[in-house]
Amino acid sequence: MSYSALEQHFEQLHHLQHLGAICGWDQATMMPAGGNEARAEALGTLAVLCHQQLQDPRLGDWFTAAEHDALNAEQQQSLAEMRRAWRDATLLPADLVRARSLAGSRCEHAWRSLRPANDWAGFLPLFEEVVSLSREAASARADALGLSRYDSLLEQYEPGMRSQTLDGLFGELGGWLPGLIAEVQEKQRFETVLPLQGPFATDKQKALGLEVMGWLGFDFHHGRLDVSAHPFCGGVSEDVRLTTRYDEADVAQALMGIVHETGHARYEQGLPAPWRRLPVGQARSMGVHESQSLFFEMQLGRHPAFLARLAPLLAQHFGEQPAFAADNLARLYTRVKPGFIRVDADEVTYPAHVMLRYDIERDLIEGRLEARDLPERWDQLMQHYLGLSTKGNYSNGCLQDIHWTDGSFGYFPSYTLGAIYAAQLAEAMRQQLGTFERLIGEDLPAVFGWLEQKVWRHASLLSTEALMTQASGQALSAAPFERHLKQRYSG
Repeated sequence: MSYSALEQHFEQLHHLQHLGAICGWDQATMMPAGGNEARAEALGTLAVLCHQQLQDPRLGDWFTAAEHDALNAEQQQSLAEMRRAWRDATLLPADLVRARSLAGSRCEHAWRSLRPANDWAGFLPLFEEVVSLSREAASARADALGLSRYDSLLEQYEPGMRSQTLDGLFGELGGWLPGLIAEVQEKQRFETVLPLQGPFATDKQKALGLEVMGWLGFDFHHGRLDVSAHPFCGGVSEDVRLTTRYDEADVAQALMGIVHETGHARYEQGLPAPWRRLPVGQARSMGVHESQSLFFEMQLGRHPAFLARLAPLLAQHFGEQPAFAADNLARLYTRVKPGFIRVDADEVTYPAHVMLRYDIERDLIEGRLEARDLPERWDQLMQHYLGLSTKGNYSNGCLQDIHWTDGSFGYFPSYTLGAIYAAQLAEAMRQQLGTFERLIGEDLPAVFGWLEQKVWRHASLLSTEALMTQASGQALSAAPFERHLKQRYSG
């Protein structure tokens, strides 16, 4: 059957992508700095090989013939996902794919040293090349798909989502979020919060993180935890690679980062084994992926019941102190304060960081903003959304994220979409299984079992809309997210 030939072909592609994922993880964690140029060349060659695999001239005939094969419903969806991957790959010429890979590798590697040095001038020419190539790719995709340039990139991460929908959704969030931020800050002015007393040795932080990962069901036989400049979850389902970064003055940063990345990892490890080597067996969308990490970090990790279980672990690893009391942890881990850094932002102000980046990357790709003007726009939007200025503070402003260094434009909206999906899932879970107080305190496996049944096992067998509607009982809506935030922070 032609479908069988397609399966074999895409399984070979998966093996190449597997190698690329592990090489990319090594580049971010273990590789000596002097190896970067050679690694960039190797990854560029690998990207071309993957691209060539997707542009194999036989694929068109196989897809046409496979439409006449006797396929079950899952195979039909698998065929559709393979066709989507093929369509996306054929939109860009191989030389553009290679150029983007090289420019991204060089920009990302330089970013690691340029960000700590606050060196925007050194970063700009590398970034301008990334933006230029990303616009070229967006134009090619837009012409073929009949979309705007930005929507053509958004389609890669969030199939079916459009900037018009995001404009409306983020406009709705912007309507009530600033008022909630002000209300909660005023309420919290009268709370007594004891700060955690460091230092917190890195080796002890890692031991604590590993224990919490085990508690959250991470399979260490198929994954590991390491350190990188920017936390991420990579690898493949059978070999998931998590990273975090440690600050001996702040145990919360690494710990909550680990909880967040463990959510990503559990999703990867929970994808259906029979389909993992095919596009249909991959995560449905970045928004769905973020819904899992934010479910773990925000819905579970900052819940008072979770923090009550965490309290004795903190004392066990770092010694007793009054700040480790469960009620103090609950106040500490739900503090709301506008800050510069997205990855350190609290749950309430985080969407503002995403809306800022969405506004910028949409205009960069559409040609309404040039790379050289990015710091000024960033400062304007930071003042608008959070009342903070980043003039001259590039490290904590427009240089803080890794995503744009390799041309990952269209990705940022997934973070807030993920928070919205996570709130919908949590609301549905409580309706079906009971309170989080009981589940976290007595039956965490039931939480993971529900997620496996409702989300993980479906991979890309359903559209994002169908998956989330089936799991949560409603289509995309900011209402559950609003209810969640107001109940936790002002209720």
